[in-house]
Amino acid sequence: MSDTSAPERRQILEALGALLLALFVSTLASTVVATALPRMLHDLHGSPTQYTWVVTATLLAATAATPIWGKLADLFSKKTLIQIATVVFIAGSVAAGLAQTGGQLIAARALQGIGVGGLQPLVQIAIGAMIPPRERGRYAGYQSSVTALSTIGGPLLGGFLVDTSWLGWRWCFFIGVPFALIALVLLQLTLRLPVLRRDNVKIDYWGATLITAGVSLLLIWVSFVGDSFAWASWQTGVMVGGTLVLLVLAAWVETRAAEPVVPPRIVRQRTTALAILGSLAAGTAMYGAAVFLSQYFQVSRGHTPTEAGLLSIPMMAGILVSSILAGRSISKHGRLKPFLVGGAISLAIGFAGLGLLDASTPLPWISVAMVLIGAGVGMTLQNFVLVVQNAVPLSDIGAASATVSFFRSLGGTIGVAVLGAILARQVASGTAAGVPAPIAYGDATGHVFAISAGVALLGVVAAVLLKPVTLRTSLDKPAPSPTAR
Repeated sequence: MSDTSAPERRQILEALGALLLALFVSTLASTVVATALPRMLHDLHGSPTQYTWVVTATLLAATAATPIWGKLADLFSKKTLIQIATVVFIAGSVAAGLAQTGGQLIAARALQGIGVGGLQPLVQIAIGAMIPPRERGRYAGYQSSVTALSTIGGPLLGGFLVDTSWLGWRWCFFIGVPFALIALVLLQLTLRLPVLRRDNVKIDYWGATLITAGVSLLLIWVSFVGDSFAWASWQTGVMVGGTLVLLVLAAWVETRAAEPVVPPRIVRQRTTALAILGSLAAGTAMYGAAVFLSQYFQVSRGHTPTEAGLLSIPMMAGILVSSILAGRSISKHGRLKPFLVGGAISLAIGFAGLGLLDASTPLPWISVAMVLIGAGVGMTLQNFVLVVQNAVPLSDIGAASATVSFFRSLGGTIGVAVLGAILARQVASGTAAGVPAPIAYGDATGHVFAISAGVALLGVVAAVLLKPVTLRTSLDKPAPSPTAR
């Protein structure tokens, strides 16, 4: 077990509290709008396409910014970077709360996403720089509890704000500002991390730009195909072809950049590659379930935003309980794979259960499926990052952590955009055939979650293929001996 003294542990807990507060507000920003979107877009006279992009803009900006923040964390002060990301997040939150049009809201959400894209991986990186992997399991329960509260509690809070006449949906953005300001002060007072300074630093702006452009073009195509233009059209050819060209160029640049934002030597490692695959499934689960279940409860079942948030509590309970139990066992035994496999299977079964959803599905059935999804998220979300952090030296922990977070966010971004587009077309097709809107929406939501179950199976494959590993007790990975080279 750990030989960490009481003063050292107290210092870790104080710094961890500040970091988790920053993590809380950044994750809350991605989910608090879920139940508020219908009222929000109604007041701003937004279009159906803008509905999806209010969520997607934040996820896309966060996805694009994550690897850059991660690379900077290996080069500069992690503490300073967390504080900068917090300030960017605050600016985006205030701008979103003051937005007067759908376009302004989307732009502000993108700025907010840049801050989120820094806070989420940087918190992971800072924890990795403070606590050895074996001991990290002890604190994983706190981290996953915060993630659970903000991910699933976000829709509940958003519903309460929307249903409270003297507050309204704008407080979905203002509510995080005081917490972020408190986090800034606490970080300054409690966080103590070594600063790694290197000369001749080179940031891979070309790689970041090409990756962002490629993913953005893909999501724009997904949002408009089948509505503004046909699947078999010159617009599809240009956008899909352009996406492939941009991503191929990005891959080529990354193999030649001095400091690539997504280092190929890390991605090529079996452990990292499988963790990325598993994170894609976890990202789709975390964001997709929160967004589409909240809409389902309101549109198909007729519940208020607050009621929709309350109905999501079983998922939060699943995340909370599973993450605490898994974290304690991981700290005690140092073994991750059983929880990754079990969590991935739980995710797949939970989504398969929601794949049977329609407008009259019994709520107990939905609750059981949500508990299974929550348990899956609790056992996989943080632990896929932990298994990668355990496999790399401390000098690479920023890039490695950010790479996994990047693909997890990418999974959530593409998942929400693609599944949202499928949902909209299924609903439109159903209503055009004379099906009442609540019934059409319920059937379409079940179809979307059936697809999600297929994505979750990728996480099962990744977890099963991971080699069993015992977490190290040292903060840094031992250097290989000369004979091992």
